[in-house]
Formats: sequence, C-alpha cells, structure tokens
Amino acid sequence: MQFPANIQQYCLNTGAKIDILTKKQRIDAFVSLGEYLLSDHIELQQAGKQAHHHNAWFTPSNIAKAFTTIGRSLSEPSLTNWLTPYSFDHETDKTVGLILAGNIPLVGFHDILCALCAGFNIEVKASANDPVLTTHLLDRLTEIEPRFSRKITVSERLKNFDLVIATGNDNSSRYFSYYFGQKPHIIRKNRNSAAVLTGRETQKDLQLLGNDIFDYFGLGCRSVSKLFIPQSYDISAFFEAIAQFSGIINHHKYANNYDYNKSIYLVNGDTHYDNGFLLVKSDQRMASPLAVVFVEEYGNPKTLTDRLTALAPQLQCIVSSELLPLTTPVVAPGQSQEPALDDYADGVNTLDFLAEHQ
Repeated sequence: MQFPANIQQYCLNTGAKIDILTKKQRIDAFVSLGEYLLSDHIELQQAGKQAHHHNAWFTPSNIAKAFTTIGRSLSEPSLTNWLTPYSFDHETDKTVGLILAGNIPLVGFHDILCALCAGFNIEVKASANDPVLTTHLLDRLTEIEPRFSRKITVSERLKNFDLVIATGNDNSSRYFSYYFGQKPHIIRKNRNSAAVLTGRETQKDLQLLGNDIFDYFGLGCRSVSKLFIPQSYDISAFFEAIAQFSGIINHHKYANNYDYNKSIYLVNGDTHYDNGFLLVKSDQRMASPLAVVFVEEYGNPKTLTDRLTALAPQLQCIVSSELLPLTTPVVAPGQSQEPALDDYADGVNTLDFLAEHQ
C-alpha cells in the first residue's frame, strides 16, 4: 500500500492508523544508538570482530575510532541543533536510495542518519567492503525503535526509490550519473584532503597531523594525501614528530603498498624521502598512492591561496594550525577524521537536498 508524502495528513483525512515517528522520536532513537556505539556491548564487539575478519583494513583500532566518532556525534543537543533549521516534522513515503562507500568503517552512516532523521524511507546498498557494520547498526536501530523497520530496506540492487545519494569514485560516478541521472540525486566523486605547513607548527601540531595521515591507513577522503610546505622547509621536523606511527608498517596490506611504491620510485630514480613507513615525494597531484604523501612548495600566502582555491573541487578539507581565507573547510591538526554533523561530504548539504525533495 502506498501513502502520500504527508502521512500525518493522510491519517487525519482517512482515519487510518499508522504508527508514525515524530522528529523527536527519530532523534531519541539515534541518541540511544550513539550510547550503544560508546558502550562495550558484547554484540558490538562481535560485530567489530566479524567486520575485521571480512576486511583486513578494518582493524580493531580503526573500527573503535569509527564507533567513538559517530557515537559522540549522536548526542541529543548536537542532533537537535543540527536539525532545528528544518521542519522534518512529517514523515514522507518517499524513499532515498543510498549507495554506500566502504573505504573506511561506517563511512556511509551519515547518509543513513540524514535520510531517516528527515523522515524518508531508505533503500540501502551497502558496500561489499563494509556490509557487516552497516547491517549491524541498522538492525540495532530497529531494535531500539521498531517503527524504523518499515522505513529501512537493505538491497543488493536499488529498485524502488525516488531520489538517490551515491558515493563512489570518478569512474563509478559516471555509471551512477547514467543510471540515476533522471532522479533527484547527489553523486559523489573522488576527493582528498591536504595539510598546509608554515614552519611555525609545534611538535604537537605535527604529531596530531600524523592522525590525519595515518588514521584508517589514509584510505578516507578526509585523509591527508598532500602537504603544502614553504620553500626550504625542513622535512626532518615532520618525520621526527610522526615517528610514533611507525607501527603502521606491521600491517601487511599497508606494508605491501609501501614496498611496491618504494620499489617504483627507486627503479625510476624518483627523488623522495623515506622514514621506513612513509614515502614523501614532490608531486603536483592531489591523490597520492597508499603509504605515500605528496608535497608541493609554495612561495607566499597569495600563491598558496590561489592554488588551493583552484584545487577546491578536489578537496574535502584542509588541515592547518592557522586560519586560511578559503571556502574549503579548514580544520585543526588531528581533526580531519572527526567531522561534525554539518561537515557534509563534497560540500553538498545533504539536509538541504532532502528538504527540497520532501
């Protein structure tokens, strides 16, 4: 049976009894989910172990970081303040098709949160790299609030949807545009993040920058893949500060990438720095290979600003200990992997998009 977009009005007009979720009840359910993510619940631990077994990139520490980051964001004040500018008081019968990425644990959770808080139904195509955690949280959410069960579908292939939010790379985005271009959509492409160094950073700043580079092995769009450094910058200070992350080389998949890229640079005679677990190479490109960070020198603040402005379509965020006059979000060292609720991927406000098509 299909209901109109304003289900509440339909009930008033027809006398039908549908147990709808109010905006406050949706928020309360996600608050409870956040508390679950911050707990040491045995089922959550088991899901983490299963996810690690399924995908070796999902280490226990990275899974725990994802749980903590999401859990902290799901506080009642944060959710309420985030949703206050929008009515979203009524449920809608419209369905959002969600094609989720799987490069880091639960990277697609924010899209799920947006769509359900806005009162939409969701049809979820989980990534083959992250089916365990996504499915577990959806199951847990319906245990917390059973009325969500009629609003959530997990599918291998999207079939019944009114609008689409799809996340992939530059190649998959062309596929998404072809198949979903006739529907209202958000289609995301490749993005990377960068850091701007001035030489005035403290050792603590540089240590925190290590988290922006190495958390999730650098696989996220918010992972720093490029350093902008002033001319004659002493790279040894950077290497000294990040020494605490040397243990990353013990992960076999990361080590394989490090060895491969090191071999390529040695065979080609490419100038690069090597501290035993990270390769730093001068390169104009934004997207560096795994276990590699590109560097690019700048002459003065004006040339740097112009360069970063031109790169804005490729940038997710910029890490800097100083304020920068840019439209791209700038975050402090150590904060790139802890986005706020309103730090939208690709700079596209998901709630604005949903409100427009409610």
